[in-house]
Amino acid sequence: MSEGDSRRIARDLMSEPHVRGRRISVRQVYALVEERGENPEAVADRYDLDVADVYHALAYYHDHPRKIREVEREREDAIDDFCKSIDRPEGVDPDAA
Repeated sequence: MSEGDSRRIARDLMSEPHVRGRRISVRQVYALVEERGENPEAVADRYDLDVADVYHALAYYHDHPRKIREVEREREDAIDDFCKSIDRPEGVDPDAA
């Protein structure tokens, strides 16, 4: 399946693949189901999705590894840039709390 073939996955929300018509990203679905071990039906219920949406998101994640890695790098870079932009008093390390 090419990136344009999925009717259930869209890429128009912050340039990140997500379930069409919803604000939940493919990476979020993957994290909930495959990293946290949550039941796909429970995820569908919690986010008002069809179970098929959950499985399509998981399939998209596995079918497009380069795109997912690219999105993850973009998000990490954005977080790093934001952290560097915070004006802190000298000697204050927010990670040392």
